Amino acid sequence: LVAFMYTATTNLIAGAVEKDGAIKGTAAGVNAQPRTRKTLVTALRLALVVGITFGAVLGTAAPFLLSKLIGNASLDPAVFQAALRYVQIRSLGMPAAVVIGTAQSACLGMKDVKSPLYVLAAAAGINLIGDMLLVRNASPWLGGAAGAAWATVLSQYGALLMFLKWLTVKGKKNDDVMVEDEMKIDPKMIESNKDAPSKGFLSDSHKPTSILNPLRLGKSKSTIQKFLPFVVPVTTTSIGRVSGFVTMSHVASSALGTCDMAAHQIAISIFCCLAPIVDALNQVAQSFVPGIFARKKGRARAVALRKTSINFAKVGALFGFVIVALVAMGVPEVSKFFTNDPVVISRVKKAIPGIAVFLGFDGLMCIGEGTLLGQNDLKFLRNMYASFFFIVPAFMLRLKRRALSGVEVGIGSLWATFSVYEVVRTILWLGRVAWLQYKTEREVDQMEAMEGAAP
Repeated sequence: LVAFMYTATTNLIAGAVEKDGAIKGTAAGVNAQPRTRKTLVTALRLALVVGITFGAVLGTAAPFLLSKLIGNASLDPAVFQAALRYVQIRSLGMPAAVVIGTAQSACLGMKDVKSPLYVLAAAAGINLIGDMLLVRNASPWLGGAAGAAWATVLSQYGALLMFLKWLTVKGKKNDDVMVEDEMKIDPKMIESNKDAPSKGFLSDSHKPTSILNPLRLGKSKSTIQKFLPFVVPVTTTSIGRVSGFVTMSHVASSALGTCDMAAHQIAISIFCCLAPIVDALNQVAQSFVPGIFARKKGRARAVALRKTSINFAKVGALFGFVIVALVAMGVPEVSKFFTNDPVVISRVKKAIPGIAVFLGFDGLMCIGEGTLLGQNDLKFLRNMYASFFFIVPAFMLRLKRRALSGVEVGIGSLWATFSVYEVVRTILWLGRVAWLQYKTEREVDQMEAMEGAAP
């Protein structure tokens, strides 16, 4: 539900960078791009407000949402209470989660992939230490699932503080670099920070404590308005994307047998470990395409969009082949680390074809979706995911009805249905990208024809 902040930030930052000119790479903020800087600060402040709002709603509505998701009244109350505590504790970390997600998206918009890696790696260390100290605690509010939730929340706020410092404190190497003229950038300074342009990007204008001041949002109404077009389309997109996973988990927990349910948990765990490998391509496309799309319309822009789309498609296909190989060879072996029950393992193997097909197409799907987001084709994505929101659950619930009526429905059928959804989505996304490219080139041809006909 907060994904619109990430998508909007990546797109708006990438567009601002293109308009302001290439990132100068100065930690001192000399000649810092005014559009980029204003967009970044506004995004972080807006993210705090969105995170507080979403966290409050999630924490309050957690009992209702959990009961609907589980869909099984016979669940042990102790299990339900543990899950409820976990969700409510995690909701306390939503403000930090949205801010660090927005900061990461801004870095990607600047084509800075190292800064988020440094910060989130440190946060992962905090999470690991928190898990080791808290999970074994006997208290229901400090140990077990609750302890894991507290560890995650602590790591999120730790990452938030590190991001604020990263953006506002210049590196030591750059402290010693002397700039002869205020309007010139020393080559040493550029070299030291070219791989992490967000490092110290706000150091000349903001302190860590001044960035997240929502009271100053009133001065940035024009920038806030640029985020509004992303809210409904991207939120609809996110809800439509998640509806399939939610319904699949609902069917598994309420209609399948014990062995299939256990196998589904193993399958979804492995799936969630592999999916981010290709899901990152979505954000990569969003970081590159907006800058090209913001250029002046012409032949050079059309050619650049075509080359970018083709290159991304090649990368997406390559990632798909690699993931399919990992699924085919790795899932049977990895599942043995989750259980030693041969029946459960055999059920997991039935899900392999569906998982392989889904992840095999996932790279192309992510490239297509990222390209469409980068070209601000939000209305198309909104309409498609609004349709998927109803269509995918309808097919999933059909499996539930069959299972409850006595027809044998297993995890293989569940993942096969889900993989069909992925194939259809991929075809639609790539077809739309091809259509937009055709329209772009046709517009250029018409422009050149008019210029040639002019006296």
